[in-house]
Amino acid sequence: MIKKVLKFGGTSVGSIERIQHVANIIKKEHELGHQIIAVVSAMAGQTNELIGKSKAISDEFDKRELDVLLSSGEQVTSALLAGALKKIDVKSKSWLNWQIPILTEGDYNNSRIINMNVEKVNEFLNNNGVAVIPGYQGISKNGDVTTIGRGGSDATAVAVAKIFNADTCEIYTDVDGVFSTDPSKIPLAKKIEKISYDEMLELSSLGAKVMQSSAVQTAMMYNIPLEVRSTFTDRKGTKIFDQQNIDYSKSVTGVAYSKDDAKITLIGVADKPGVAANIFEPLNKAQINVDMVIQNISSDNKTTDVTFTIKRDDLLKTKEILKNNKNVKYKKITYNDKVAKVSIVGAGMVSTPGVTYRMFRGLADHKINILAISTSEIKLSVIIDEENTLNAVKKLHTIFDLD
Repeated sequence: MIKKVLKFGGTSVGSIERIQHVANIIKKEHELGHQIIAVVSAMAGQTNELIGKSKAISDEFDKRELDVLLSSGEQVTSALLAGALKKIDVKSKSWLNWQIPILTEGDYNNSRIINMNVEKVNEFLNNNGVAVIPGYQGISKNGDVTTIGRGGSDATAVAVAKIFNADTCEIYTDVDGVFSTDPSKIPLAKKIEKISYDEMLELSSLGAKVMQSSAVQTAMMYNIPLEVRSTFTDRKGTKIFDQQNIDYSKSVTGVAYSKDDAKITLIGVADKPGVAANIFEPLNKAQINVDMVIQNISSDNKTTDVTFTIKRDDLLKTKEILKNNKNVKYKKITYNDKVAKVSIVGAGMVSTPGVTYRMFRGLADHKINILAISTSEIKLSVIIDEENTLNAVKKLHTIFDLD
C-alpha cells in the first residue's frame, strides 16, 4: 500500500466547484488503494483579504493575533474539502493544527515545523479514511497558533511526507509542472520533465513561484520524491529527484526572475577588519535578508564601496538601520528600488565553458546594463533595471536553447 501526500494550492481550491474537483481527484487515488493525506492552502485570495482586514485595524497589527487570523483560511478549506469528500462517499476528516498537533518553533509569521503526532491520523488512514490537514500553520510549545511564512503549505506538505514516512509527495497547482521560465510571460517556455533538487532549489529561491524554497530544501535533505502537476489536466507533471538524476548535458535548465529587490550602496566606507560585520549584523538582528554583496576597494586602499541587495519591502527599514548605525562611517548612501534579479540555473553549467560569456554578451547586445553579479556552481544571477526584465528573460531563454 502506497502512502501519498497530495498538496493543493490556493488556485486549486479557489471555489466550491474546484474543491469538488479536488475531492474527485482524491477519490480516484483512494480507490486505487492508496493511503491519502491531503494538505490544503487557503482559497485563492483569502490570505490577502485577511491581511487587508488586519491592516484596516492597524499597520502594526499584533503578530500573535495575525497568526490566529491568517490560519483561519486553511481551516475553512480543510472543512470544505472534508465535507466534499463525504458527499461523494469517501470517509474523511479534517484535522486542525492543534488537533494533530503540528508542533512549531520560532517567531510568529515565520515559524518552522519540528514534529507532529502521527498516531491518530495513521489510525484513521489504516481504517480507510482520508485525512485533510491545513497547510501553513502549527502550534507552539506555549499553545499559540503559528504560521510558517507565505507559501508555507508546500513546507507543511513536505514535512508531513517526512514525518508520516510517505512514499511520495505531489504538489498540485494551476500549471502542468515546472517550466523553463514563467509561461504566463514567455509563451515559448517549455515544461521540464525532471529536475534535480539543487536546480529546483535555486529556481524557487530566485523567483520561480511553483514551489517554496524551504520545502524543496527539506525534500532534498530527506530524499522525499516530489512531483509538481496540474489540478486541471491529466498530463504528467515534473518529477524532482536527487543528485543522480541531474542532466549534465544541458548547460541551463531554466531562467528565473524576481522584481521585489532593491540595491543599496554605501560609498566611502573605511576599509578595515570588522566593517562588513558591523554593517550586516544589525540587519540580521532585524531579520532583513541580504542577498548579493559586492565590495570595491578604492585606489588608495583606505576606503571601499559596499553594494548589497535586499527585498524591496525592507528598504525603508534598512535605510533607517544604516542611518542609526554608529559603528559604521561612510560618505553617503545611494539606493535603487527599481531593479530586478534575473538568473540562469543549470547543473550543466559546472562542465560547460562559456556560459558566463554568453549571458553577458546576450544582455550587452540588447543594451541591458548589469548592476551586480552573483554566482554559484549551478546559478548565475544579475541585477538589472526593472524595465529590462522581460527583454532579458526572453533573450536568455533563446540564447540557451530553452524556447
